[in-house]
Amino acid sequence: MSVSKPKTFDIDAFLGRTGVGRQVLDFKPGGRIFSQGDPADCVFYLQTGRAKLTVVSAAGKEATITLLGGGEFVGEEAMVGAVGTRMASATAVTACTTLKIQRDAMIRVMHEQHTFSDLFVKFLLAKSIRTQADLVDQLFNSSEKRLARILLLMAEFGKPGEPETLIPKISQETLAEMIGTTRSRVSFFMNRFRKLGFIEYNGRIRVHKSLLNIILHDHAPDRGANRSGLSRARRNQASSEASQPKLA
Repeated sequence: MSVSKPKTFDIDAFLGRTGVGRQVLDFKPGGRIFSQGDPADCVFYLQTGRAKLTVVSAAGKEATITLLGGGEFVGEEAMVGAVGTRMASATAVTACTTLKIQRDAMIRVMHEQHTFSDLFVKFLLAKSIRTQADLVDQLFNSSEKRLARILLLMAEFGKPGEPETLIPKISQETLAEMIGTTRSRVSFFMNRFRKLGFIEYNGRIRVHKSLLNIILHDHAPDRGANRSGLSRARRNQASSEASQPKLA
């Protein structure tokens, strides 16, 4: 008598369609996935599209925490202890398709399917590392570098596969909130990036790999300045040599 093998758990199927404790939901740009203060009783998996996390202070000031892309979870605070409340709001930036997973269903699959719990823990660790990088970026980098990093992250440079160089439409106000500066400074840097050929900006932003120069170097390359600096160095050297007494 043959023993049937246990059925292999299909993560893609679980995260891709409606089931027990799971519901696929579509959101238009600007649609609210969940709001700050809502009960944290479920986790969302972003199948396609882009979303953002925002918080509103007691004084009514809104700030964007981070941007999210396809393949990421959001609302994972629902897994911490008893059901609490949302500390932030999640809003669709582009048209989004999400899978809403009820807390009980999420707990059950994590206990029963180690491949899924491994995936979720990997996501949490990656998010923790990114949060640390965001903090270091905010503390030590200039606003110009912070803006360049945000644009590169939105274009998904560094992720497997080809980067999506044409990033979702995003306002300069939102970019200013994310890097902790003013809209006028963002406008200044965006114009500078465009003049240097690092981005194209005509309603939508297209990011080029050359924008990495802002991250990797303290200053953007300026060949003219390098040439003029070299010329001055040569003139100074020639003047110094001419002023030295010649040996007989």
